[in-house]
Amino acid sequence: MQFSKRESYSGCLVFWLGRCVAVLLCCACATVHAQLRLPPVNLPGTPNLKALDMGQLRARADSLLRADELGDSLNLAEARLANVRQLLRERHKELEADPRGEPIVRHEIVAWTPDVASLAAIRAAGFEIVRTRRFAGLEQNLLVIRVPDTVETAAALESLRALSPATVFDFNHIYLESAARAEFVTSASTTASAVVAAVPMTGDASPAKLASQEVRVGLVDGGLWARHAVFKDGVIHRHGCDGKEVPSEHGTAVASLMAGHDKHFNGVQPGATLYAADIYCGSATGGALDKIADALAWLAAEKVAVINLSIVGPPNQALETMVGALLRRGHLLVAAVGNDGPAAPPLYPASYAGVIGVSAVDAARRPLPEAARGAQVMFAAPGANMVVATPGTPPFRIVRGTSFAAPIVAAMAAAYLPLPDAQAAKKALASLIGLATAGHPPLMSKELGYGVLGEAYRVEPDSFR
Repeated sequence: MQFSKRESYSGCLVFWLGRCVAVLLCCACATVHAQLRLPPVNLPGTPNLKALDMGQLRARADSLLRADELGDSLNLAEARLANVRQLLRERHKELEADPRGEPIVRHEIVAWTPDVASLAAIRAAGFEIVRTRRFAGLEQNLLVIRVPDTVETAAALESLRALSPATVFDFNHIYLESAARAEFVTSASTTASAVVAAVPMTGDASPAKLASQEVRVGLVDGGLWARHAVFKDGVIHRHGCDGKEVPSEHGTAVASLMAGHDKHFNGVQPGATLYAADIYCGSATGGALDKIADALAWLAAEKVAVINLSIVGPPNQALETMVGALLRRGHLLVAAVGNDGPAAPPLYPASYAGVIGVSAVDAARRPLPEAARGAQVMFAAPGANMVVATPGTPPFRIVRGTSFAAPIVAAMAAAYLPLPDAQAAKKALASLIGLATAGHPPLMSKELGYGVLGEAYRVEPDSFR
């Protein structure tokens, strides 16, 4: 419907006349009210405004940021389970699931140091011993037993346990790198020469009894890229993969945090001697328990006192027995507690008694939302928004997860324990507890254990800009 200009002007006039009449009526009402003393109407007044609490506003904003971070970390917490499912799908010929859904090597059982009679009974029952991992100095070994194709692996395990109750039997479980999120540093200044130095500060950064070049520390992980600039001044002894170098991002990152050094990048013990065992080697059965046993046997033979394991998986009786033997010999084992979330079941080997379980914190010393909680947490260390070395180009990346907190603690512990020794290991652990508690009475929490170590060794991403 269209209106003429005259109709428009008329409409406007009527509108404004109506507004004027309304104003006059309001004034008249006010006069009448004044004359007749009508009861007042309580209209809503203006509230008393207090000064803005900027601290509270910042806290609310921070909680929103943490909620966004939690969303990211929940995705991270699903990473291990997603990796397990994908692994079982892609490697179904070599792997299968145990009754709890954890990946195992298909048709293989492991046995810890069976006696002569048990060995004879195992062979007589139709099982074949296919591999043996010997522990020099421990006088013990791990055997890998082949299960016939016509027998289910779980049923075979029950049969073997009934056959020799005194022998420790279990599945040949697969252990994965502790899940982590990573992104590459893509700034134009990402070459090693452009990185701002991460110079250790005073306090817990310099507790070492040994100089960095005297420190020896072990690593059970993926392979590291020894040609990276951060390793040029160090000494690296490698084990596994038949002598071949099969570098991985995870292994390289963890190693750089322990002993990496360049003009502008320092790990905890720059130039330390690394004993790096690759348990994956790009193999379908990489990370299997017998590969871990082989790595630990090598490190025991080399008398490497402190060993970092940034790997996670299910409980396993053979692994527990193996860990106990090393601890009694005087080794310190440091392991990531995992990123499956605070309500998740404990992961191993970090949750075994005597193992130094390490959680992760951000730059504000807050536990990562996805990090495991519980009695297995002995310490926490930086594990978020920090830069590490990586193979290829660009040579650095930003990482997050408990995998990257554990090597910081391991490298610090290695400065106190040059050789395996049970009494010296206790003193080394006491020294770490003293650093974490800053001289206060030692109290443990499910989130941080005795406290936070190694904050001085975080390399911030802003250092690359």
